[in-house]
Amino acid sequence: MKIIDISPLIDEHLAVWPGDVEFSREVSCDVKQGDHFGLSSFTTTTHLGAHTDAPNHYLADGGGIESVDLGNYYGDCQVIHVNVAADCRIQASDLKTAITSTRVLLRTDSFPDRTTFNTDFNALSVELVVYLQEQGVILVGIDTPSVDAYACKELQAHHQISTTNMAILEGIDLSQVAEGHYTLCALPLKIAHSDSSPVRAVLVDSNS
Repeated sequence: MKIIDISPLIDEHLAVWPGDVEFSREVSCDVKQGDHFGLSSFTTTTHLGAHTDAPNHYLADGGGIESVDLGNYYGDCQVIHVNVAADCRIQASDLKTAITSTRVLLRTDSFPDRTTFNTDFNALSVELVVYLQEQGVILVGIDTPSVDAYACKELQAHHQISTTNMAILEGIDLSQVAEGHYTLCALPLKIAHSDSSPVRAVLVDSNS
């Protein structure tokens, strides 16, 4: 069994959505400085690195992250590689592999540097979301900051996803992950009323 970490490192260099709150950590006590224990706090956006959106991120009457079904974030998943032009939404026809899992993670390689925020990353089309819903998919993940395009204000993919309460996993690092089936574990923190939560997303490869 092999555990594959698909979570980008969280530090002061991690790029966040332009205008959002960057990560910063403040050390209150430090054993290296003679304190009895280490103690620190941090400030950041909840949409950081590998993270999952709550319904209230895009729905006025949506629930917070504490109310989501944890079962969506754990279980069999399928990693699929897609190759589309920069700044394009992925269509169902771009998937060259049949959907055979209820959780699908899309590797686009369109957001390659965690320290630099490029705005021409790939996103999901509404048509693709509908197709995934028809296949019974309960979670869709992508290696970009959002399932919608950078300039999109209407959040069409988010809203289509909401019609079946599909879970969203964004910002994962699939750069070293081959296509195939894995066990996904990406549980969100139980933060009251939060619109998102960072996760430590991992894939378990039972064939290794």
